[in-house]
Parts: sequence; C-alpha cells; structure tokens
Amino acid sequence: MRPHISKPSFHKLSYSANEAACVEVAEGIETMVRDTQNRQQGTLGFTGTEWAAALSAIRTDQV
Repeated sequence: MRPHISKPSFHKLSYSANEAACVEVAEGIETMVRDTQNRQQGTLGFTGTEWAAALSAIRTDQV
C-alpha cells in the first residue's frame, strides 16, 4: 500500500514585495519554492537547514 501524499499548499512568500518577482512556498517535510509567474517550470526543494540558511541570507540582503 502506498502512503497518501497530499498536494502541497503554496502561498506567497512574505519577502516577495515586488509583484513581478514573486515566489510561492509550501512547507512540509521539505520546503518547496516556485516562481509564481512560471509555475510550470517546477519547484526547488530545501531541507529545514537549507531553508533556514536561505531565509537568513534573504533577511540580511546577501542575495
């Protein structure tokens, strides 16, 4: 029997102030990120540690 895998629930990342450069995230076992305007191009997946590092870099304007 295969485990039930629910469809991720994406929401706009609060750091996406510019509507033209918006990304969406879905949190779960891993955090998935996608471009709002190019959803068909797929997602990037991050472990908890990787996502924390990415948010730290965003918060301190290192990206």
